[in-house]
Amino acid sequence: MIRKFISRVLGRKGPERPNEPAIIALAQHGLQRDQISRGCQRTVEGLQENGYQAYIVGGAVRDLLAGLKPKDFDVATNATPEQVRHCFRRSRIIGRRFQIVHVSMGAETIEVTTFRGHHGEHAGNKAQTDEQGRVLRDNVFGSQAEDAARRDFTVNALYYDPTSETITDYHHGVADLQQKTLRMIGDPKTRYREDPVRMLRAVRLAAKLGLTIDPAASRPIREMSELIDNVPPSRLFDEMLKLLTSGHALHCVRQLREEGLHNGLLPLLDVILGQPLGERFVMLALEATDRRVAEGKPISPGFLFATLLWHEVLAKWQLFKSGGEPATPALFLAMDEVLEVQAEKLAITRRIAGDIKDIWALQPRFEQRSGKRPYGVLQHPRFKAGYDFLLLRAESGELEPATSVWWTEFLHASDEARAAMLLPPTPGEARKRRRRRRPPASIGQTPNLQE
Repeated sequence: MIRKFISRVLGRKGPERPNEPAIIALAQHGLQRDQISRGCQRTVEGLQENGYQAYIVGGAVRDLLAGLKPKDFDVATNATPEQVRHCFRRSRIIGRRFQIVHVSMGAETIEVTTFRGHHGEHAGNKAQTDEQGRVLRDNVFGSQAEDAARRDFTVNALYYDPTSETITDYHHGVADLQQKTLRMIGDPKTRYREDPVRMLRAVRLAAKLGLTIDPAASRPIREMSELIDNVPPSRLFDEMLKLLTSGHALHCVRQLREEGLHNGLLPLLDVILGQPLGERFVMLALEATDRRVAEGKPISPGFLFATLLWHEVLAKWQLFKSGGEPATPALFLAMDEVLEVQAEKLAITRRIAGDIKDIWALQPRFEQRSGKRPYGVLQHPRFKAGYDFLLLRAESGELEPATSVWWTEFLHASDEARAAMLLPPTPGEARKRRRRRRPPASIGQTPNLQE
């Protein structure tokens, strides 16, 4: 009796009843209803009132149990997408690979998914895959037990019912969280072939939650890392953003290199980190990013990617200048070439690519500290990001501190002090003066020749 009770509490299943879940009560897990957003509670209640099963699932349950604040809440149900849509007036079906429903509750958008079933059991239910085994489209619905088996890691296969305040646990994910282990559900090689992004997710979740990746799940990663090349660049970009903004970017990037996964994401990273100044610059940038996340400050994706790729831009810039190209055109050629190489792996959006270029293009303008040019730099929409970038360059040893010190003083100085700080024009600097346009003389009126 005692062994069965412990097995049920920890979520461990005997071989004779592999699909029997553990129902963990509030006294054991400690997750309370008021920790769930009101919009999510209303979504679950709306489905349950219509006779459907509904649970909060995945990352929200996992993070709350780990003492973290979830970014959002997802709901899983046995209702089909069409049935979910009929339960909520403000809802819409989205998705191609697997249909989901977005339910709007005030300012919140709750993602509702139907329990997924096993693909391939019947000819009509076979998921569409590519030649490497990656699932392309899979709209097979099933039971809660099948849905749990289809999830990637045990810590993500937890179902919380805010009505009863219980957790349904099919794969002892609660016990794995307590034991600080990230364990794959099913055969890791098969699961990685179905979706290679799971390899990146393993690195991110282990760093975020302070877990150790189970050896059975970590062993195949290096040998299967080339499967990342088969993932659409847009999905890789989204996963890379999650990784870099997780609050553990420094640890994640180091882990990616150890696992050999970075080649499919940041092909220039080895070159950059092979340079002492480049490595120090990137490490300082990632540390600063993690610090901002911990302090609850916003993170700029453009700034992040600008720091990761900057030293490769520097190398290309010097190469073009040594070939006789003027400094400014050489910089833009270097920027375009580096971003073009990177775009083959990550689909950086046009807006973020524009932010990256603005930050890079501001750097030579910080050297111009005479005349009206510094005032123009201050008014640039990306000045703050470019200025923070300049401070990182100085801190890493790439630049002499004098430039960043001058701009810090200039930024906080009064108008009179700023005017006094401006440097005289450098020798040979062209000083163009606009000729004042005189209004044409009226007919019969002699111009004033003394003007």
